[in-house]
Amino acid sequence: MATLTTPPRRRYAAAGGAAAAGEWAVVSAAAAAAAGRVMAIGKHELMRRTGLPARDLRALDPALPCPSGVVGRDRAVVVNLERARAVITASEVLVPAPRDPSVAPLVAELQARLAAGAANASPAPPQEDAAGASLSPPGGGKVLPFELRALEVCLEFACKSLEQEASMLEKEAYPALDALTSKVSTLNLEHVRKIKSRLVAISGGVHKVRDELEHLLDDDADMAAMHLSEKLAYQEAGQSSRFDIGKEPSEFDEEREEDEIEREEEEDDDDRSIAFTPKIDELENLLEAYFVQIDGTLNKLSTVWTWTLREYVEDTEDYINIMLDDKQNQLLQMGVVLSTATLTITCAIVVTGVLGMNIHIALFRITDTNVFWEATGGMLAGAAALFAAAMLYYRKSGILR
Repeated sequence: MATLTTPPRRRYAAAGGAAAAGEWAVVSAAAAAAAGRVMAIGKHELMRRTGLPARDLRALDPALPCPSGVVGRDRAVVVNLERARAVITASEVLVPAPRDPSVAPLVAELQARLAAGAANASPAPPQEDAAGASLSPPGGGKVLPFELRALEVCLEFACKSLEQEASMLEKEAYPALDALTSKVSTLNLEHVRKIKSRLVAISGGVHKVRDELEHLLDDDADMAAMHLSEKLAYQEAGQSSRFDIGKEPSEFDEEREEDEIEREEEEDDDDRSIAFTPKIDELENLLEAYFVQIDGTLNKLSTVWTWTLREYVEDTEDYINIMLDDKQNQLLQMGVVLSTATLTITCAIVVTGVLGMNIHIALFRITDTNVFWEATGGMLAGAAALFAAAMLYYRKSGILR
């Protein structure tokens, strides 16, 4: 009798992970212009490739409300800015969803910019003097390592994208406000409302990028964690470091590896800074340059464009209020005219009611029918004269214009 065997659960899990693999653009350090390619990489494969925990990969998902940030890990740097998302290692850059029209320019920029420095070698491991102090290699600091050049491309792309969106918004705002001034309609009001919402969203994105750069500049340990090439150089030189990569996990150890990575990321940052202290001057200068650029964009939004648009909107609102007040005054004047006309007609109706009473007077015994028309004409003429006199009085007193 044959026995039925159940396949291991891990194989189903691996198959499910492969089915859920997403597309990533991979730009490598060697011949970057020609090495850009699109690959389907699953979650666990990406974790093995970069050493990142699952929470960092979730931060790159645009559908999840994750805060912006640039985080340095043992083997990779996670870039999650408003318009740039990527995973940077010492030898390659991985960009999610490369076929997205908003992401394709970033991939093209990475391929073009990193191609120029593809022949640069990784920095040599730092040496130590007799006292055990770390000495920088000769000629260091002149050429940025691969991960910092890739980070520079991502920062530049994010800053330029936000600045371009702000410029486009400014060009759309003034015609929309002019159209609202010329004609107050639901369509024009909705257009202005959308422009204001976009302005708030862009300002929020610029604030997030600026705050993240400011946080990085204030934390030397975070900047030190982004020197991936120097970490590899330390490992090749046999230096003990908090950032040791360790043995690659086997095919069936994804979950255990994820737990180990998360535990390692929660260790004390002080131990990391003691074991590995690279020179952060170049990275600090790089971050300061883009901090100044994004701060200038924020100042334009907050001081120039925001105040100008606010003044423009206030002027438009004042003009609209003046138009509404004028229309309201016209309606009030029309009400006065109609009320006066009603009063004069009421006077004629009173005379008609008096003449229609069942009383015996000589006027009712006249057989000539012309008297009826004379009385009717007299009442109408009296009502018209009374109305004209009232209008003349209103004109002289300034009630009507």
